[in-house]
Amino acid sequence: MNNISFEGIGEVVATFACGEEVKAGQVVKLTENGTVGPCTDGEPFCGVALSAQDGHAAVQLKGLITLPVTAGSITPGWVKLSADASGGVKQNDSTGMQYLVVAADSSSVTAYL
Repeated sequence: MNNISFEGIGEVVATFACGEEVKAGQVVKLTENGTVGPCTDGEPFCGVALSAQDGHAAVQLKGLITLPVTAGSITPGWVKLSADASGGVKQNDSTGMQYLVVAADSSSVTAYL
């Protein structure tokens, strides 16, 4: 699968306000009107911060994107995912939201948001 890329398909990105704790590459949640922040363990996420600087973050809200997996393993298919406490995602059948995972390995998944 190293020579196949799904990145950018259907991508929708919007700019939000954010604090210094938001880092590029982490999943984020809405914290107030037009503002995103980091997720805590088990929370649903609204997207992924593609960049974060000067109090603003470009957040991918929809489309295929590769996400870090830091807890457990995830297999391709329709999977319930939620945030973990370190900016990545984990499978969470009880409180997660359902996403289509098109590729997975031990450290990342490519999922359609």
